[in-house]
Amino acid sequence: MNHTRKCASVILPQVLRFSNRSFTSSKLPRESLDSSTPPLTHGIHVFHCPDAVGIVAKLSDCIASRGGNILGADVFVPQNKNVFYSRSEFVFDPNKWPRAQIDEDFRKLSKMFNAMTSVVRVPDLDPKFKIAILASKQEHCLIDLLHKWQEGKFPIEITCVISNHERGPNTHLIRFLERNCIPYHYLGMTEENKREQEILDLVKDTDFLVLARYMQILSGNFLGSYGKDIINIHHGLLPSFKGGHPSRQAFDAGVKLIGATSHFVTEELDCGPIIEQMKSENLEKQCLAKAIKSYAELRVLPFETNKTVVF
Repeated sequence: MNHTRKCASVILPQVLRFSNRSFTSSKLPRESLDSSTPPLTHGIHVFHCPDAVGIVAKLSDCIASRGGNILGADVFVPQNKNVFYSRSEFVFDPNKWPRAQIDEDFRKLSKMFNAMTSVVRVPDLDPKFKIAILASKQEHCLIDLLHKWQEGKFPIEITCVISNHERGPNTHLIRFLERNCIPYHYLGMTEENKREQEILDLVKDTDFLVLARYMQILSGNFLGSYGKDIINIHHGLLPSFKGGHPSRQAFDAGVKLIGATSHFVTEELDCGPIIEQMKSENLEKQCLAKAIKSYAELRVLPFETNKTVVF
């Protein structure tokens, strides 16, 4: 197996995308394995640490020494930054490599290379990410996420939907939520009371939040108290046209093509690191859905203060 490190020659504003694999092993589809071979389980590992000699070799050896096989891996080493990023997908026999041992093995690597991030997920064995969705009156992004979740396209569990807009009991959305046992919480708000403490109580057991056209600004106190990632969809191509009415801002500026941006929420309005962008105003729901899927599949890592690496 040949390992080739890839350095980016062009850095895009706020988003770094690397679609080509930096090194890839031969793939082993499960259906091609001999029937006597025990079924293999799929794992994902992401790594972020200071750059050093031998990281790729140690990562590969960690998996191979336990009988695992790397299906593919992406490596990003930005020029003149002394930092290393990787995302690896592998298969293994859980009888030979127990879940707890996987964590311990990667923990040793993390300590060896002073890693800032080292996360491993085994989708078939690990609990799904728990999320809550916050929405306002517009429903297109929310309904799209719910339908994709129902179709099994997201490795997530939706704990509740929270909205500052009241919906009647016989609406399509409420009937859908009731059929799928997803609680709906209507919290009427004023300029003086955004009901943030009540929201925090409702989302305290979630892994991250999704703002599906939630037309309220979350305070710095809320962000600090929640302390986890929040993904937002903005109906414009950031960093231009921040805040409200971006389509109108773009029209007034003479822009002929607008779009949508999925980004992490920070205290400064619409300035969080960008995960995904698409052009054309009807792509908001696709952009948000792709960002959630990328996040849940460990394809997003922070880069510097206002950028992301998206594998």
